[in-house]
Amino acid sequence: MRANFIFSEVWIGLRRNLTMTIAVIITVAVGMAMLGVGLMINAQVGAMKGYWDDKVEISVFLCNKGSAMPACNGKAITTAQTKALEGHIKGIQGVKEVFFEDQASAYKNFQESYSANKALVEATKVEDMPQSFRVKLVDPDNYQPIIQAIEGQPGVSQVMDQKQLIAKFFDLLDKLSFYALAVAIILVLAAALLIGNTVRLSAFNRRRETGIMRLVGASNLYIQLPFVMEGTIAGLIGGVFAAVILIVTKVFLFEEIAGYFGDVTAQLTWNDVAQAISITMVIGVLICVLASFVTLRRYLRV
Repeated sequence: MRANFIFSEVWIGLRRNLTMTIAVIITVAVGMAMLGVGLMINAQVGAMKGYWDDKVEISVFLCNKGSAMPACNGKAITTAQTKALEGHIKGIQGVKEVFFEDQASAYKNFQESYSANKALVEATKVEDMPQSFRVKLVDPDNYQPIIQAIEGQPGVSQVMDQKQLIAKFFDLLDKLSFYALAVAIILVLAAALLIGNTVRLSAFNRRRETGIMRLVGASNLYIQLPFVMEGTIAGLIGGVFAAVILIVTKVFLFEEIAGYFGDVTAQLTWNDVAQAISITMVIGVLICVLASFVTLRRYLRV
């Protein structure tokens, strides 16, 4: 009987405050979707950083004959200088591995990278490609001391850290993630206020029923339970809509973006999406429950 009464009270409350309930559902859905997108962006950025940290290298380009680089003075590096430079690089603290790339290998990699631009590939010859050392680091973030130890060595044309090339891109992704989470928090607060107003309006509309329940000895929890369940139901429905939005975002946004990069980066997995959905569902329901309890403690006095 008590369960039937509680469910009937919940149904009555939802019908009486239908407009407010719909507003709560929409706000929760949008807020949780934004929060989920922020979590998904964080997961994507983390996966990409982990992927590139393992791939990032320092490229040490060697002087070719007729090179225009000031450090070369138009002279090509000698075989003895190449061997000495390789030994010097291997002896630097923080260097993990050193690979030598000759002109033929560099030209092959160039052809694969720019296969879509046939004119450029045809205009470039093997002798145009520089020899280089590819240096893998123990800690990719600690590249400055290693670059300083290599720069200025005989036969070195230029030293380039690949992480510098993608640093701005990762900074952009970090800012995007931060702003998405900030907007999500604002929407979550708006949802909490809407839920509180809905519960307060529902309690005011049913003040006679709650007064009778108090007179017959009903406990505070028993009186509050229908209102809390109204907020919980709204939070669950909003969470379901948010989950649909996150799934659609994964398919039509993240996978489309990943398609532009091909296999050169880590992709957001469905496990990451499921984790974001779980977190947003729990947070959405908790916010609804807490907002209902806090509001009732202040306004439900009969």
